[in-house]
Amino acid sequence: MVDLAGAALFAATALHLGFQLTVTVLVYPALARVRPEDWSAAHDAHSRAIVPLVVLTYAALLSTLTWAWVSVPTSPGLLLATAGTALTFATTAFVAAPTHARLGREGRGDTAIRHLLTADKARAAGAVLATAGAMIALTA
Repeated sequence: MVDLAGAALFAATALHLGFQLTVTVLVYPALARVRPEDWSAAHDAHSRAIVPLVVLTYAALLSTLTWAWVSVPTSPGLLLATAGTALTFATTAFVAAPTHARLGREGRGDTAIRHLLTADKARAAGAVLATAGAMIALTA
C-alpha cells in the first residue's frame, strides 16, 4: 500500500521541480534579455504573474513535507527531500527575493541579473534533490 503522505510529498516535489526548471530554463533567461528601457514594466509583470505560483507551490511543499514528517518514519529519502526543500526556500528568502527587490528599486543591472540567475540554479538543484529524496522515501 502506498503511503498517502509520501505520495503527496512526491507529487508536490515533482510539481515544484517542473515549475523550477521552467523558471530556470525559460523564464529567467528571457527576463535577463529585457532591455534596460523596458525593464521596469517587464519586471513588474513578471513579479505579478509569478508570486501566486510561488506561494501555491511552496505551500504545497511545506504542507506535504510537514505531513510526511509527522506520519512516515524518518528515512534518508525524507531527509534528502527536506534538505532540498530547505535549500530552495533559503535561497529564495535570502538571495532571490532580495535581488528581485533590488531590481525593482534600482532597475536592471548586470550584476544583479547574474546573481539572480546563479541563485536560481541553486534553487533548481534543491528542487532536484527534493524530488529525488521524495522518490526514494516513497519507494523505500
